[in-house]
Amino acid sequence: MKIVAAYLLAVLGGNPNPSADDIISILESVGAEVEDKRINHFLAEVKGKDITEVIAAGREKFASVPSGGSVAAIGPKKEEKVEEKEESDEDMGFSLFD
Repeated sequence: MKIVAAYLLAVLGGNPNPSADDIISILESVGAEVEDKRINHFLAEVKGKDITEVIAAGREKFASVPSGGSVAAIGPKKEEKVEEKEESDEDMGFSLFD
């Protein structure tokens, strides 16, 4: 996801076709780990494509994914309060006030 974000930042910055070096410099500027293999794979997938069309196609695919909640989410459970036992001095064999 960080590669996609760096790519989009470069595009928004005015670079319509960011290179691997552009993406690497963005990732390094924020201290993110650089994965050359993944960057090159991503660039191969988006090569020659308009980024707005790629985003639109992704939205269509994402729209078909079910996003309904489960039945358990309808009635949230009340948090049970668990009282912690205070440690007693008897366990240690001495008292501070003896």
